[in-house]
Amino acid sequence: MTDVVVSMKNINFAYENKQVLENINFSIPSGSFLGLIGPNGGGKTTLIKLILGLIKPNSGSIALFDQPLDKFSAWDKIGFVSQKANTFNRGFPATVFEVVSMGLTAKVGYFKFFTKHHKEQIQQAIEQVGMQAYTYENIGNLSGGQQQRIFIARALVSDPQFLILDEPTVGVDHENVHRFYELLYQLNHEQNITMLMVSHDTGTMTEHATDIACLNKQLHFHGKPDEYHALTANDLSRIHGHNVNIVTHDH
Repeated sequence: MTDVVVSMKNINFAYENKQVLENINFSIPSGSFLGLIGPNGGGKTTLIKLILGLIKPNSGSIALFDQPLDKFSAWDKIGFVSQKANTFNRGFPATVFEVVSMGLTAKVGYFKFFTKHHKEQIQQAIEQVGMQAYTYENIGNLSGGQQQRIFIARALVSDPQFLILDEPTVGVDHENVHRFYELLYQLNHEQNITMLMVSHDTGTMTEHATDIACLNKQLHFHGKPDEYHALTANDLSRIHGHNVNIVTHDH
């Protein structure tokens, strides 16, 4: 695997006349877990869309796995888990196995039968997230935390090297959030899957990520969690664009 999974240089992006991202420069090393934080409207979702090639920057360059984005085609190396808690239709008539199998559509194609090997891949992805007991359960019957595990399995079934997660813990109860981060730790440390995760839960994120980036139109901070914790209240207020109170939690 390449040493750098994502490289962004001098990225600028605007919607019509509104500047959303300004002179963004950063990279995501292989094997790291980057937590992307920042205020609403700070450009986090736009940054993800740029990495996924859904939109193009007004200027600057993006490379994935050392390939310029416009020449990159190995999209099966990248898994994506979106925020779904408030939009997922619990009445959707699909089993866990069927939902996870959707992650192979790009490789297998629509309206084609899965081979024995494909079915083994699907089952393995379900086992990776510890949900094998629910393989043939309707996904609508699962809790929010269990559903997010299934959506991670859908992203993992194509055996990605890079996993992008956009606010995946919204709507998930505290206990399942803890289990969710345990799963991410396992995927990152034991399977060496590089991760980029967007979250507003700064405290939890800084406990689990290997690196932190704070985005508010500009990249105001990119470093290790202990470096982020060393920032003053004034630094954080400047980064987030409003007053920030530092609250510590004893566990």
